Amino acid sequence: MNFDLLPIAGAAAIALAAAALGAVAWRRRRAPAKPAAAQSPANTAVLDTLTGLPALASFERLVQERCAAVEKAGRDACLLAIGVDDLRLLRDDAGAACAERALAAAAAALRGAVGATTLLARIDADAFGVWLDAPREAGEKLAQRLVQTFDAPLDVDGRALAVPLSVGLAVAPEHGGGARLIGRAAAAMQAVRRSGGHAHAVFDARIDATHNEEVLIARELQHAVVKRQLELFFQPRIDAATLKVSAVEALLRWRHPTLGLVSPARFIPVAERHGLIETIGGWALDAALRQAAAWRQADVKLRVAVNVSGMQFRQDDFAARLERGMKAHGVPADGLLCELTQAVAMENTEATRKAFARLAALGVEVAIDDFAAGAAGLAALAHQPVRELQIDRATVAALARSHDARAMVESAVRAARELGLRVVAEGVETEAQRDAAVRLGCHQLQGYLIARPMSARAVLMWAADAASTLAQTMPSAAFKDTLPMVNPGAQHGFAATRISLGR
Repeated sequence: MNFDLLPIAGAAAIALAAAALGAVAWRRRRAPAKPAAAQSPANTAVLDTLTGLPALASFERLVQERCAAVEKAGRDACLLAIGVDDLRLLRDDAGAACAERALAAAAAALRGAVGATTLLARIDADAFGVWLDAPREAGEKLAQRLVQTFDAPLDVDGRALAVPLSVGLAVAPEHGGGARLIGRAAAAMQAVRRSGGHAHAVFDARIDATHNEEVLIARELQHAVVKRQLELFFQPRIDAATLKVSAVEALLRWRHPTLGLVSPARFIPVAERHGLIETIGGWALDAALRQAAAWRQADVKLRVAVNVSGMQFRQDDFAARLERGMKAHGVPADGLLCELTQAVAMENTEATRKAFARLAALGVEVAIDDFAAGAAGLAALAHQPVRELQIDRATVAALARSHDARAMVESAVRAARELGLRVVAEGVETEAQRDAAVRLGCHQLQGYLIARPMSARAVLMWAADAASTLAQTMPSAAFKDTLPMVNPGAQHGFAATRISLGR
């Protein structure tokens, strides 16, 4: 369900604040460490210790000078922000030292690709900047060539390592100069990363609006926990055979006084990119355990499924903190289910393998959310202690009309049966989808046809006679808390953004 968030009288002030924040956001990012000797006034360039390239401060100054020169000459030039993708996974798998050597190797490969005379600098922990004294067409050709060049693995200490690139491009003087030009190229690079990486993009106004919006969301999100703006809703899941409630999924919501009801699909990625996911994820997990304990005190033993981000899951102390939380609230291991995305679960890194082992030792089960890879994906997950597959909503939505969707679910159910896994059909909204999912062998059902996300109090009311209620038309007036959530009163907006309540 979507809502249009309408602008308010203060929208102009918000827009101005966003523009100001966007202009300085790049400067606020932590630059790589600089050697003490390089900080001497006698040196004209501040060099990065790892790569030997100019660091951000020097790059900004040189870019500013060159922007002034091309504008005076009445011609164009390009700035490329080049992000090295998946460096975090490499760090998790092989260690920080190996990741640093890979970054140094990437810097050397970039130097070879752009030439000895082209200005190349390290502008962030995993990003480089290139100034190209040529028009946009040449910049796009270079960006495309760099992405293709890095398709081949790099040789790092005799080990072939994949280091794909995401490249953003900004044009001078059209897109500004100095720090502003660097920031806009970096915003384009981040847009590529959000779209899956391994490509290039040229900056445009839509990217700028998204970047400024993200800066505002990140700033407001820092205070969401303290200001008690976060809350959990719960969506029941039923056993397909008995219609009894088998679990409830905890769904995080951010109810901001001016931004309205913000979807986790919008703010969770921002939280991950800005280092806020540990605080928010920790709050959600504790709140879910606290609610599970309250239900148990009311003699309603419901397993609570909680979404866990990849960053949380890979943290060395995640399992230990989870164990402390379960003990503090008196929730046993079978009262909790940790949901991971398929991409995180399939990461074949040492950190991921250790994280799975720690949860298995606690007796906490893991589910794969939004599963869409069929038997091939199951084969890749066979070595991990996964107990449940949740078929993604898009596949479930197509069950009644698509042979391919039915074949995929049938294949997944067959393979899951061999591995002893449960299969859950998510996003069931019609009777045809429900019937197809049950006929294909899905064990559990979740979606608006079963129940909408609801408050904790409504869960108690709903679960009391869910089986009999589902067999007849539910009187909505008696269960008003199960109706669709509405935007809370105020007609406030945020950059005229359409925000979905879907996960």
